[in-house]
Amino acid sequence: MNKTPLIWWVRRDLRLADNPALAHAVATGRPVIPVFIHDELIEDLGAAPKWRFGLGVAKFAESLSAVGSRLILRRGKAVDVLKELVAETGANEVVWSRAYDPAAIVRDTGVKTALKDLGVTGESYIGHLLFEPWSVKTKVGGYYKVYTPMWRAVKDIHVDNCIAAPTEIATPERWPDSDALNEWQMGAAMRRGADIVAKYVCVGEAAAEARLIAFLDDAVERYKEERDFPSIEATSRLSENLTYGEIAPRRIWHAGQRAMHEGAKGAEHFCKELVWREFAYHLIYHTPRIVERNWREEWDAFKWRGDNADAEAWRRGLTGEPMVDAAMRELYVTGTMHNRLRMIAGSHLTKHLLTNWKIGMKWFEETLIDWDPAANAMGWQWIAGCGPDATPYFRVFNPESQGEKFDGTGRYRATYLDGWKDEDGNSRLEDFYKAIPKSWELSENDAKPARIIELKDGRARALAAYSSYKSDE
Repeated sequence: MNKTPLIWWVRRDLRLADNPALAHAVATGRPVIPVFIHDELIEDLGAAPKWRFGLGVAKFAESLSAVGSRLILRRGKAVDVLKELVAETGANEVVWSRAYDPAAIVRDTGVKTALKDLGVTGESYIGHLLFEPWSVKTKVGGYYKVYTPMWRAVKDIHVDNCIAAPTEIATPERWPDSDALNEWQMGAAMRRGADIVAKYVCVGEAAAEARLIAFLDDAVERYKEERDFPSIEATSRLSENLTYGEIAPRRIWHAGQRAMHEGAKGAEHFCKELVWREFAYHLIYHTPRIVERNWREEWDAFKWRGDNADAEAWRRGLTGEPMVDAAMRELYVTGTMHNRLRMIAGSHLTKHLLTNWKIGMKWFEETLIDWDPAANAMGWQWIAGCGPDATPYFRVFNPESQGEKFDGTGRYRATYLDGWKDEDGNSRLEDFYKAIPKSWELSENDAKPARIIELKDGRARALAAYSSYKSDE
């Protein structure tokens, strides 16, 4: 039997089940060395996603231990760390799950080249997506720029069955040294917020599976009708777990398809939302500019405002628009935000406050525990009007009418603005004041903020800016 070890580079695939890279490694019968690297991309993460990633790594280390393996932790530039580990262990192969954002592609291309120069095989596998971005093509061979045709193209496409989790993983005769996770201080930038957000996280493969099952047992039936109502638990909330690969997209897809064939009314729409995530990665791969520039390049001439006092008020939940302010407080308390509110809050920043979408995108990058490079970029450009499959710029979400429509009882707004307590006596308003930086100097005794701008005036200003931009084209 070949005793030459193989390195499994663990990234956004913190799971044992349906992990093709791991399955390949185990199938060789060779000793497998799982390695997580706090590399240049981890270093650049915002406060909340970096902290949440650390929680996921800790939980996954426990999962590996349960099957007789262990997770080696190293810090440094990925290519340097892997070269060092190859030299230390004698490994002649490194495997990992593919990534598709531009920063990861640059990193991974450099790693493959360096390994090849050493005579070491470097191989990546699908695992983060259902479909490779280059495998889904239009009739003329291009990539999809609009979601609905892509959905039609993939809704009946074959998706491979899931791979069972290994019950044991061959181990090396000698393990390389490992860093201690707590020494990395991945949650340092969270400061006061960590203890608050920790109450709302769902960490690890087992927890993600339980979350999926609970959704399928209850909410999937009413998903389509109720998913836009933030005070109702009608969504799966699996975006957090998908971000770190704690559950495989194929597992969710097959579960959704089964529910659809069993007659669950909301199951098809649930599957559509999973493909919306695929669409985001389809675009980030084919048009990497989406992460930092207007996807529609003609929008480069639009006169966005840069960062400003209004944007800071938006970040702090002080716009004077109850739905927007509640959404921004939900973000700070839970590390997530209901999708309907992401659209409302994003529209208010980019339309009523005429602020560049990049300002909002960066704040989400800092504060979302389910931050995803593709979904975040596409979502912000979609709502701003400069992105793919975009809402027309003149369609401005009115936060007041949106509140009446999707929070008719006022419960969501009361939860974050008026101190409404849940059945356990918890107050998310109190949590907000505990979590925010002291430098914000906010108190529960503060008067509620006045509107930054009247909605009709903000809409008129936005449409005037749009008209001016169009006339200058």
